[in-house]
Amino acid sequence: MTHYDYIVIGAGSAGCVVANRLTEESDTTVLLLEAGNPDTKPEIHIPAKCVGLLGSEVDWGYFSEPEPYLNDRRMFCSRGKVLGGSSSINFMMYVRGNHHDYDHWQALGNPGWSYEDVLPYFKRSEHQQCGASDYHGADGELSVTDLISPAEVSQRFIDACVAKGYDYNPDFNGAQQKGAGAYQLTVKDGKRHSAAAAFLLPIRQRPNLTVKTGALVTRLLFEGTRAIGVEYVQEGAIHQVRVNQEVILSAGAFDSPKLLLLSGIGNADYLQALGIPVVTDLPGVGQNLQDHILVSVVYEATQAVRPEITSNGVESGLFLHSEGNLDIAPDLQFFFGPIQFLPPGYTPSEFGFTGAVSLTRLQNVGSVGLRSLDPNDPPMFQMNYLQHEADVEKLVAALKLMRELLHSNGFDPFRGREIAPGAEVQSDEAIEAYIRDSCSTEWHPVGTCKMGTDSMAVVDPELRVYGVEGLRVVDASIMPTITTGNTNAPTIMIGEKGADFIKASRDRQTLRTQYNIKNPSHAVYLGMGD
Repeated sequence: MTHYDYIVIGAGSAGCVVANRLTEESDTTVLLLEAGNPDTKPEIHIPAKCVGLLGSEVDWGYFSEPEPYLNDRRMFCSRGKVLGGSSSINFMMYVRGNHHDYDHWQALGNPGWSYEDVLPYFKRSEHQQCGASDYHGADGELSVTDLISPAEVSQRFIDACVAKGYDYNPDFNGAQQKGAGAYQLTVKDGKRHSAAAAFLLPIRQRPNLTVKTGALVTRLLFEGTRAIGVEYVQEGAIHQVRVNQEVILSAGAFDSPKLLLLSGIGNADYLQALGIPVVTDLPGVGQNLQDHILVSVVYEATQAVRPEITSNGVESGLFLHSEGNLDIAPDLQFFFGPIQFLPPGYTPSEFGFTGAVSLTRLQNVGSVGLRSLDPNDPPMFQMNYLQHEADVEKLVAALKLMRELLHSNGFDPFRGREIAPGAEVQSDEAIEAYIRDSCSTEWHPVGTCKMGTDSMAVVDPELRVYGVEGLRVVDASIMPTITTGNTNAPTIMIGEKGADFIKASRDRQTLRTQYNIKNPSHAVYLGMGD
């Protein structure tokens, strides 16, 4: 049976980073397994084509269970089924989140995850067009750039925000997040710079890296409570491979808990009811599901407004706190662009523009479970969006503010009729009904294998799965709470930090072997303890 030092499951935003960093040392062998296919679809690499990737053959196209607070709608949630994972089909927005997000993670019992601790990992990955600074790196693999040719209406949105009294912010990832400005994108030379393009493509020739696509992992293999390998299916054939060091699970917030559950790691009562042998009882697996939701206001344009081919169509934005308290992380994120992001049932015009509002910290949480024991079946999940009336009230007020901004004088030469929700939707009750009928996920699921030290934590602060050996989760599912904004950049950071944890553990093991240390207390004394 084939052996590798490490097996990484999932070639998404975190998995590509982990595979890159672990194979930097030529004597370390890594097998990277991706259930999707190579990223050869031409539209993947054209920023303006990103909307058309949703629901395509490179998207798992997951749907939630009926959402009880959204009139039982099943919410579509796009997830990348391709090398690069969701970084190959997302809107390419580079938003790290707020400083308070990470300080809060540390306060929840996760030492080493404060903003000061994670900033070097953001900088390590980044090749910032604007150059290196206290907040940015310029020597990393991931290209982060300004829009090449933003639409005039996108600047009009920034102007409207500033006229309203909000700060102009030239860098949402710098000293502060609040205010209005232009988004930066993960684009290089006018093309999408996914995690696969940035971290995997340049190293595909490393002899110590093996990448297999179309390889669906069906279960983790254990001897007792130690992970010793994985089983996967490729082209109809079942394969088993062994691991010398660790298995790293980077399949995302839906599929990482799904694979843990299929492998006997999760709530013991739940597993036993399904007839799955229990490896370890971890009730938090699949719980704590968090996401952002989006509500759009769409206008017809009276003249041509279209994004350039190098634009994702979402060009400017605003971060603010709904209660005006800007000493803590903003709870609202606004998006604007020269596209029509319409809910189902609305007819687009020839030209148009969209302002969208997002609540960055919903009070509700959801969960992920198994639809069946067949690994080919998609996971079963429910978000419980808008369970709390306070969230609805914030979104109603935010939609009103978006309308106000889009009715500023600067939009007069461009603004036609309101397509959605429509000029007739004015009362709070009508706006709430529109929100419940038309809001969408922002495709930012996180939190289902959360990091922490409490009874519902799945991984410890070094991302090791509790109750077993040789297994870590390194992806967005480890977030204890969702970040303020788009989640791709934080997931890449988690990949960087997770790779360092893995390397440090390997180095400690090497020293223990070298010095024949068998007493764990001696290892701790020498700084080699886990």
